[in-house]
Amino acid sequence: MIQVKDKYFEMLIPHNELQGKIFSLAQQLNHDYKDQSPLFIAILNGSFMFASDLLKEINIECEISFVKVASYEEMESSGNVKQLIGLSENIFKRDVIIIEDVVDTGKTISKMLDEFKSLGAKSIEVVSLFQKPKSAKIESLIKYIGFQLPDSFVLGYGLDYDGLGRNLKDLYNVVETPSTY
Repeated sequence: MIQVKDKYFEMLIPHNELQGKIFSLAQQLNHDYKDQSPLFIAILNGSFMFASDLLKEINIECEISFVKVASYEEMESSGNVKQLIGLSENIFKRDVIIIEDVVDTGKTISKMLDEFKSLGAKSIEVVSLFQKPKSAKIESLIKYIGFQLPDSFVLGYGLDYDGLGRNLKDLYNVVETPSTY
């Protein structure tokens, strides 16, 4: 159990399980895009660790770029998606793979899909390491999913609590009343 600010967290998924799933997702992408040269677009800040580890396992010709969007304030999705840093690459007639850390409500990924479609991408797929139950209604939009998570707040492996905890190599789940503290 760890403490970040005023909250306590217990380990949910250890680093080795995360790495195993990332390897599996990369193998699927390598197979599905073997004769293409996709553009991976990582959504910052949360997906930086996932994007880095995923791309280390990708063995096809590809490029990567980044966009930054925000929809969280402390522990809740604000529901208000704002693009902060835009895409500089031309995605017209490109195969695009969006790298997302967690699909929570689905609002961020839906907005990104709409934006990229309007820019004329040839194809757009989403690879998300985590998915939560609230996004089940848009599940058909997400082709590559690593783990299904409970509908609770998680921390680590790129995901933060008010800016802290992104550096943790494991994934943690918030606990209401810590039994060991």
